Amino acid sequence: MRVVTSATALVALAVTAAGAQQSPAMRTVKDGVFTAEQARRGRALYEEHCSMCHGPSLGGVEMAPPLTGSEFYSNWGDLLVSDLFQRINQTMPQATPGSLSRRQDADIVAFILSFNKAPAGQVELPADADVLKTIRIVPTD
Repeated sequence: MRVVTSATALVALAVTAAGAQQSPAMRTVKDGVFTAEQARRGRALYEEHCSMCHGPSLGGVEMAPPLTGSEFYSNWGDLLVSDLFQRINQTMPQATPGSLSRRQDADIVAFILSFNKAPAGQVELPADADVLKTIRIVPTD
């Protein structure tokens, strides 16, 4: 009986380890999830497509909410980067929703995160929603 229990435990351990390898670890925006170059590209895109509604300093204008500061974290804090990415991808720019490419949307998200003092890293933020679901938005201050 003891051999069966040990064998069962080994199988359970192997299955658990295999599952852990398949699911990516959760990260936060503090982990350097975009590059500085990507944020620079995102800034240019933001200025061209977003600043007229959200303001040049991301502070929001009229009905467009701020994309920085406490109100940004009140709306997006503890959500996933995929949530912000999908909102931009499907509903922005307001006059022509969905007109930007997924790559452009990822660059804009990188700029927003950078503006909110998230550190840049060595790998670009991907335009893959499944990967973005593994990154949580948290305050960087």
